[in-house]
Amino acid sequence: MASTRATHGADETTSGLARLGATLNPLLRKGILGATTNRVVMRGVQRHGMRLGAARFVAGETLEAAVPVLRSLNDQGFRTNTTILGEGIGDEEAARTVVVAYQDVLDRIAAEGLTTNVALKLTHLGLDLGEDVAYANVASLVEHAARHGNFIRIDMEESARVDPTLRLYRRLRDAGHDNVGTVLQSYLYRTEEDLERLLPLSPNLRLVKGAYLEPASVAFPAKADVDVAYLRLVERSLAAGGFTAIATHDDRMIEQVIAFADRHDVSRDRFEFQMLHGIRTQLQADLVRRGYRVLVATPFGPDWYPYLMRRLAERPANVLFFAGNMIRR
Repeated sequence: MASTRATHGADETTSGLARLGATLNPLLRKGILGATTNRVVMRGVQRHGMRLGAARFVAGETLEAAVPVLRSLNDQGFRTNTTILGEGIGDEEAARTVVVAYQDVLDRIAAEGLTTNVALKLTHLGLDLGEDVAYANVASLVEHAARHGNFIRIDMEESARVDPTLRLYRRLRDAGHDNVGTVLQSYLYRTEEDLERLLPLSPNLRLVKGAYLEPASVAFPAKADVDVAYLRLVERSLAAGGFTAIATHDDRMIEQVIAFADRHDVSRDRFEFQMLHGIRTQLQADLVRRGYRVLVATPFGPDWYPYLMRRLAERPANVLFFAGNMIRR
């Protein structure tokens, strides 16, 4: 009981800090994302980051470290996905090494009996070397996953990657692969049209707000506009069919989605809430207790720095959590 109160109190504190920091969020976001490529900051965070709190968001640097975390989450009633952190591979042999590593992950998931699927980035599989390279690599993983009855989620990256990502997703579906889904980002102006073009496929989509630093020419600058667009996308996706993964930690938005699903008799097996490992854990547990599907995204790998920086940029409370650990150290 004491640990439950402590967890609930920590979640309330995190929620309060997020509200306090909301007015600073645009500046924090820009500064943190800008620091992602700063070598001095990178060296300092990589040297001390896991001890300072990165382990809250990342399930270790190896698959061996990640497996017990995934199993523990499954035991608590959560579905999970996992990602080998990394992106921007510019060498075909290196990309092939990533493919082999993901095959090992899929084999291990099956051997352990985990309720875990894989999410991956196409730039980690050689997208910058050409769409055919990325397609061959991701198709081999989708086929490997199918042999285990598993699923691959193709993550979305910067706005410049949207078109090739959606082309490759369509190519996979046209080839008869049904165990694959992708991601749409509500902060991009184009996304409502992208959703409409995908709906005839009855797609499996994760809807997110967006975590990259984009210019106002392609993305809504104001959080309020991003949120409004997000709810429109979720409601349209739920009404149209397919499967919708609702990736948000905003409890008010979650309740709006639940109310919409109830009003329109959307079956609970047609959607799930997806959240990040280490964020709003009490909210995650509450939703499971209420009978909703909740997937916890639980990445691992030594190249965790860019991922951590995007998590810090998304929520002021994450920055304060990290800074608090630095002060206490």
